[in-house]
Amino acid sequence: MVVSVALWSAVATPGEPTVISPASDIRITNIALGDELADESGRTVVKLSYRRPGSDEPDSDEEEEEEEKNDNEELATTALCSLTPGKIEHATVDVVLTEDDEYLIEVVGKNTVYLTGNYIDQNPFDQDPYGEDSDGMSGEEEDYDLEEVSSDVEVNSDELDIPSDDEDRFEEIHDEDEAAKPASKADSKKRPRESDAMETDEQEGKLSKAQLKKQKKLKAANGEAVAAATPEKSEEKKGKQEKKKEKAEKEKPKGETKTLQGGVKVVDHKVGTGPQAKAGDMVSMRYIGKLESGKVFDQNTKGKPFKFRLGKGEVIKGWDVGIVGMQVGGERLLTIPAPMAYGKKSQPGIPGNSTLIFEVKLVSIN
Repeated sequence: MVVSVALWSAVATPGEPTVISPASDIRITNIALGDELADESGRTVVKLSYRRPGSDEPDSDEEEEEEEKNDNEELATTALCSLTPGKIEHATVDVVLTEDDEYLIEVVGKNTVYLTGNYIDQNPFDQDPYGEDSDGMSGEEEDYDLEEVSSDVEVNSDELDIPSDDEDRFEEIHDEDEAAKPASKADSKKRPRESDAMETDEQEGKLSKAQLKKQKKLKAANGEAVAAATPEKSEEKKGKQEKKKEKAEKEKPKGETKTLQGGVKVVDHKVGTGPQAKAGDMVSMRYIGKLESGKVFDQNTKGKPFKFRLGKGEVIKGWDVGIVGMQVGGERLLTIPAPMAYGKKSQPGIPGNSTLIFEVKLVSIN
């Protein structure tokens, strides 16, 4: 995820090519004419020259001299915009100049132009922005894993009810029967023969061999055999247990919805037991980010947790406001209106003016 860090601007004058070698990645977003015009009717074209991808840096003086001779072949030139006073006096662009590369801005015409943009951080949202290794992390944090959720398909709406009452959203759940029954070598390496499959179909509804064996062992006090539970009764019992579990889930108290600065709404699904996060802390987070439609646009559910300095503007405002007060081990639902997220600007997978919903878990505070 691209994060804007600071404002950037430059002035390009006619006849004087401007060399730009950014110390950090820059995104140019607007090019405009100034308040004073040298030519009130002429057209001004802004050109950008850059080194073609794949051009290697010279390893020696000889290679450097040879490269200077071939500069015209290695440089590519494109027109960023064309401005005409009274008709088109500014242009919106989206051009990224990468760190430590050299670029040449040239103005063809008589008018001075002004370029505006931002310094940006293009690190992935789930990557440690400080380049720290995981030596300082506990084994529990490194082994923490979550069930993957695909971001390019719509998820079942039942799984995306908002707000969610599921306190164990970030815990993997395995079927009890599968966990209790280890897979045999034959099951893992061979598939059943057709004859076995046919026999299984014919015996459906009858007692299994294990049940028949159990029936022989069960004796009443007078020595008579006691009938083992039939599959129908077993399924009925299992169904009752599931209904009880669902009822218990519904009766769980819902977290209180709190409205914070900027209209950010938070609901604590699980209150942690560790230290409480405050501004200035380096926090490690797990998260799943969704649109109001339920579509997942970003997530960090395994591997390195996402780290950032709370309250320092390293993330969207809604996170700086909504994470404060969480305790380590706690889980929270954040509903962030567009002004506290990306506003009118669209991002990859996020349309402009989007309300964002995050399920977050505070893993640790460093």
